[in-house]
Amino acid sequence: MRFDVVIGGAGPVGLCLARALAEQGRRVAVVDRHPRAALEAPAFDGREIALTHASRQLLEALSVWPRLDAETISPLRQARVQDGVSPFALDIGAERGQDAPLGWLVANHRLRRAACEAALAHPGVTLLDSAGVAGLRRHPDQVEATLEDGLALHAELLVAADGRLSALRRQLGVGAELHELGRSMLVCHVAHEQADQGVALEWFAYGATLALLPLTGDVSSLVLTLTPQRAAAMLRLDEDAFSAEVTRLCEGRLGAMRLFSTRHVYPLVSTYARRLAGARFALAGDAAVGMHPVTAHGFNFGLGGVGRLAQALDGQDDAGALAPLQAYARAHRRATWPLYAATQLVARLYTDERPAARLLRGGALRLVAAVTPFRHALQQHLQR
Repeated sequence: MRFDVVIGGAGPVGLCLARALAEQGRRVAVVDRHPRAALEAPAFDGREIALTHASRQLLEALSVWPRLDAETISPLRQARVQDGVSPFALDIGAERGQDAPLGWLVANHRLRRAACEAALAHPGVTLLDSAGVAGLRRHPDQVEATLEDGLALHAELLVAADGRLSALRRQLGVGAELHELGRSMLVCHVAHEQADQGVALEWFAYGATLALLPLTGDVSSLVLTLTPQRAAAMLRLDEDAFSAEVTRLCEGRLGAMRLFSTRHVYPLVSTYARRLAGARFALAGDAAVGMHPVTAHGFNFGLGGVGRLAQALDGQDDAGALAPLQAYARAHRRATWPLYAATQLVARLYTDERPAARLLRGGALRLVAAVTPFRHALQQHLQR
């Protein structure tokens, strides 16, 4: 089968990219190992995605945003970061008033479903499910991908969008900076006594990082970053014991907590590919840049990459031409590397429980808060 572009990975980034390239008149195949039913109706997985203004604009342009239920979209008015029990807090967005939110929170499974609907609604997109890429050959004028079921695909360009542990990235011979962070992320929804006022709370406690992300009603998304052993122990607790432990960990913030959903645990791995594009290939989403969740910016980087790659290829007769792919790689690296590098430093600092590190991290928050340009730059990054 012949296409203009083959995308490996039917996550929201791969599907959004498929829609964007199809709107340029290209024939796009999206390949994924999951069955079609699971891609069209993904199950709740506990994760909430924080979307910036730029991400919303792109999702609107790709016909994804209108497919989301407005009642399930939660505006994020303010973000507050604290170190342990210190009364000092770094507030982002507090001075803006209530005229426009910093961003929006959307459940990952709902975003995946909307992206799948939008992609498959375009006649230029073909979904090839239940099979991954078993073999790959690149030629000067095309790329050939052989699927696990034996089907051979020929295209001008292959895009790896199959996650931060990307098998396609390895098949392409592209290395990556990979950080096993030694932590697990436990996510679920919790109901609480007090209203959250649309404020996201994040704080660094001894041996754990906690975040409460405001959802509709008196419900928040709880994100616990713990050692794998402690996360596994939390997962084994019954509902009442878990609720009591979460209430204790949250130190009275928003009152008593009650488990309000299923619980899910994910290992924390961050990655940055050494090459973002090359002859007849490009990397997108977490296959290119897999962020630590402390900034809640990973999916926004993925969508930003969709926009940059689509822009680089717009008007190009050959989707796999090297010059526009290199332009995309340069632009995406400039947009992502500074925050990726800073996030790695923050993640190391705030998971280091040695006395010197604990002293430094309190000072770091005060420095960012005291230097107005730093604080404004962080806020503007959230709003881009």
